[in-house]
Amino acid sequence: MLSALTLALGSFTAQAADDIKLPTIAVTANPLGVASDELVVPVSTLSGRDLTLQRESTLGETLKFIPGVSSTNFGPNASRPIIRGLDGERVRIMQNGVSILDASSLSFDHAVAIDPLVIEQIDVVRGPAALLYGGSAVGGVVNAIDHRIPKQAIDGVTGRSEVRFGGAENQKNGAVVLDAGNGVLTLHADAYKRKTDDLDIPGYAVSRRKSEATGEEREHKGRLVNSASDADGGAVGASIALDNGYVGLSYSTFNNKYGTVAEPDVLIDMKSDRWDFASELRDLGNIITKVKVRMAYTDYKHQELEDGEVSTTFKNRGVEGSIEASHGNIGPLSGVIGLQFRDSKFQALGEEAFVPSNRTKSRAVYVYEELPLDALKLTFGGRIEHAELDSNGGDKFGPSQSRSFTPYSFATGGLFKLDEQWSISTNLSHNERAPSYFELFANGVHVATDQYELGTDALDKERSNGIDSQLRWKQNHNSFTLGAYYTRFSNFIGLFNTGNLVNEEGETGQADSTIAEAQFSSAKAVFKGLEAEGKFRVYDTIGALDLHLRGDYVRATNRDTGDPLPRISPLKLGFGLDYRFNQFGSRLDVLHAFKQDRTADNELPTDGYTLVNATLTYKLPTPERFQLEVFAKAYNLLDQTIREHTSILKDIAPLGGRSLLIGLRGDF
Repeated sequence: MLSALTLALGSFTAQAADDIKLPTIAVTANPLGVASDELVVPVSTLSGRDLTLQRESTLGETLKFIPGVSSTNFGPNASRPIIRGLDGERVRIMQNGVSILDASSLSFDHAVAIDPLVIEQIDVVRGPAALLYGGSAVGGVVNAIDHRIPKQAIDGVTGRSEVRFGGAENQKNGAVVLDAGNGVLTLHADAYKRKTDDLDIPGYAVSRRKSEATGEEREHKGRLVNSASDADGGAVGASIALDNGYVGLSYSTFNNKYGTVAEPDVLIDMKSDRWDFASELRDLGNIITKVKVRMAYTDYKHQELEDGEVSTTFKNRGVEGSIEASHGNIGPLSGVIGLQFRDSKFQALGEEAFVPSNRTKSRAVYVYEELPLDALKLTFGGRIEHAELDSNGGDKFGPSQSRSFTPYSFATGGLFKLDEQWSISTNLSHNERAPSYFELFANGVHVATDQYELGTDALDKERSNGIDSQLRWKQNHNSFTLGAYYTRFSNFIGLFNTGNLVNEEGETGQADSTIAEAQFSSAKAVFKGLEAEGKFRVYDTIGALDLHLRGDYVRATNRDTGDPLPRISPLKLGFGLDYRFNQFGSRLDVLHAFKQDRTADNELPTDGYTLVNATLTYKLPTPERFQLEVFAKAYNLLDQTIREHTSILKDIAPLGGRSLLIGLRGDF
């Protein structure tokens, strides 16, 4: 991947020797396994040095410096990626090609059940990816890849470990990853521990704008109350190498207990257990050449603790998987046919349960084809999905009810190579998404958004048409990409304020009717934007110096009213200088986010900021086949009060202040 400007520099550069390095996995966006610069759709792949430089405590913060990607940032412990202004259900988060079953899309304060410490590669598809990964992937796909089921046999032992201390949250983190094998049987084990204190912030938690608008007192200066966390987890896995593939199984657990920031006396205690099965068989014949099977069972549970007592419990249990078959070439035409399935049961129990217990079932069939024609490569495909959502009802949720939907998606695109350095790609797509269970059935106070949320059980499918184009250039160490996109929704499902004030029972006109009411409804909408990133070798004599450039802009509008849609990231421009000489490495990154004053109703503007980060790394002398590197990272060197407009908590929870983190990582 072309390295995006890495402003939250995570970890440091340390790579194993070539003879023991685990293989890079083909990018998610293409089931035929081609490289990212051969793809029609825009894809960013973080692995190796790019990932170690960018790794942070949450998935959203790890990815938010990729052009076109931002994060929900509900404090330092809960952060989902936002892609091109779209979040929640429209961004499909996967682990090893299978969706995670947690509750992070339901509420901003629910953490993603993946810890970046043990991830080896992350693929980010920017733009509609519903064709291969489900109707919910209208905004894009994030696939976190680990080696818990080894896909290739190794003979010997290899691994890595990492510890880090400091930062604005005074983190104390460590991780160990091991793989061992005899050429046939390969075993994997990993474990990690993460502990942080309340986040140090510059100035007050409450913004000046919010204080002036509401009269709320500006308090808690220098510290973000209830933002500490304590997490751990790990996994064991194994695979058997076959003559023409592999078969494997893994078990992993994820535990996270953290403060919710929005409520000073509320903690979330989260646990997720997951079993994964994966297999791939190659060279099967002329008609079907390869078959891949991926499947995962997840048992997820989190409890919200108020003053130490359980107030609300969320559970999500289910299985999801896919079977994908590559067919033999028909002339130059190659492609795959896939079957995808999901069956999950979600429960919300307790005083703050604003959705009923429910069940979601989906089945889908898709096809993807590529046709190379000299300098031009054409891609096309389609997907048919059937989804059933059943609400158990009860109490304020009314009687049980069921809805079913049959979304259709299709896309076509082309990649044209002008010469050895220049190419142009364009992708046209039509995407449909079935509404989620909370968009249909919600009815209650949602503390994380400070609203009374109402679902609409009569919602139709969400539909959109989009175009995405990129101009790409690559020569030696230099590369540049400029992209533009336009997505037009004929039926965009959003949470819109009704203008009513209600009480905790949803009643209007009462003395205690002080809660803003919001309802999931459909509107016409358009999302359009620009993305650019580049890498240029500017010095290559004593060491090497690379210049990194990045920028992105998105504009989202409700076409029914002409109003802006909420929580849209402002224009961002940045550059980085990356110098490496022998065992020494350094990097300076600067990002400027402009003021966001194009706001929705009841949304405050956000001031611009300039974020400056730096890192130093040094590889220590070590025996052969073992590498050890120490690193130091400085964040927010200007000590600016930074509030991300995409965060629903931006006016009460800024990012961390100036800080220093040190760490050590080894590979063998």
